[in-house]
Amino acid sequence: MNTLFDKIWDKHVVQIVPDGPTQLYIDRLYCHEVTSPQAFDGMRARGLKCFRPDHIYCMPDHNTPTHDQDKPIEDPVSAKQVATLAQNAKEFGLTHYGMMDQSNGIIHVVGPEKGLSLPGMTIVCGDSHTSTHGAMGAVAFGIGTSEVEMVMASQCILQQKPKSMRISINGQLGRGVTAKDVALYLMSQLTTSGATGYFVEYAGEVVRNMSMEGRLTLCNLSIEMGARGGFVAPDETTFEYIKGREFAPKGEAWDKAIAYWKTLKSDDDAVFDKELTFNAADIEPRITYGTNPGMGIGITEAIPARIDNAQEQAGFDKSLSYMGFKPGEKLLGKKVDYVFLGACTNGRIEDFRAFASIVKGRQKAADVIAWLVPGSWAVDRQIREEGLDKVLEAAGFQIRQPGCSACLAMNDDKIPAGKLSISTSNRNFEGRQGPGARTILASPLVAAAAAVTGVITDPRELMPGT
Repeated sequence: MNTLFDKIWDKHVVQIVPDGPTQLYIDRLYCHEVTSPQAFDGMRARGLKCFRPDHIYCMPDHNTPTHDQDKPIEDPVSAKQVATLAQNAKEFGLTHYGMMDQSNGIIHVVGPEKGLSLPGMTIVCGDSHTSTHGAMGAVAFGIGTSEVEMVMASQCILQQKPKSMRISINGQLGRGVTAKDVALYLMSQLTTSGATGYFVEYAGEVVRNMSMEGRLTLCNLSIEMGARGGFVAPDETTFEYIKGREFAPKGEAWDKAIAYWKTLKSDDDAVFDKELTFNAADIEPRITYGTNPGMGIGITEAIPARIDNAQEQAGFDKSLSYMGFKPGEKLLGKKVDYVFLGACTNGRIEDFRAFASIVKGRQKAADVIAWLVPGSWAVDRQIREEGLDKVLEAAGFQIRQPGCSACLAMNDDKIPAGKLSISTSNRNFEGRQGPGARTILASPLVAAAAAVTGVITDPRELMPGT
């Protein structure tokens, strides 16, 4: 009567500290340039080497510009962080995919697409959106800098075991409804703290029918509900996605891996600490209206008139004031200044296909600035192989170079103060995309509809066959 989480967690327990945390073995550590420097400094100060360097992969993504990557980075802080990661990786003997390396990209996009993130693994990174890798059927979660150092030194980490939650979404998603909309819907229902202390297993008909790209998007946003992480039990969709990838098992090792991976599911009588069920019919294309990802509505709905919780009303009012919106207002038709397609949430090939399906045969709105940023060089190659670049360029869009880009204001791609951005990223906090920037989170379809109309538009009105 074990949950899938129990099975993976228990298999990785080294020891349990009496009245304390669990020492958990970690299969894969990912490092980017922002949270790793202090960890490397700590290792150096103690005269330590990485215990299992072949289990650690490094790449810059947060600070990398999305243009002219073959030239020196102009921002001195970004340049130093990127250079320091390269230097540290070389010193400690770690695999490093630097800028312009054809294996580079956003670390949470590259891990799955290279077959580095596999079912049954424990995966950590000094980044909250490490939960993305849970889509592979792994236990993946973000850790702090001191914990990064701990994993480097011992390939283990000390953690309290989270509680388990299963969220089932049943039925069939409606036209124009994507995994991003499902995630935004769940956040609006649970709030940004509703899954705090839990590891979430996503289940139900909707999840089983999702592509791997969709599952990666869904798991990516688990952290925005307060969850420690989120994951999906591996199935034929997972196996087909992994097969043939660079670091995927081959030959007899593949057959052995598949046999094990097929055991990775919650038992029929498994008991979860909490179970929730939702109906796909209740979900339409969604947008956020506030300054946290849980403040969202269906695209045809109005902003709530007020919040029932008196303690939260002040925050609600402050959020609307920052966004320049009013209680009870509908956002359809609201003028848009920027559109961002990308991030570890929606920077995969399926997201570019969706965006292209809307803009094909149309033109970018003249007063909209659009940044289309692949999550990796591999995604960029596939865009060109499929001819999506021609569709996008004919509609007036340009494809930028891979990186985290406008998801967060740590590189050149910043939204100016006061401007309204429709973004496929994961967070809409005040200043997240730039000081004073206003962010509406949405799916690639909603972003595409805004890009060609210049206003917030229901993408179902522009979908082929409408």
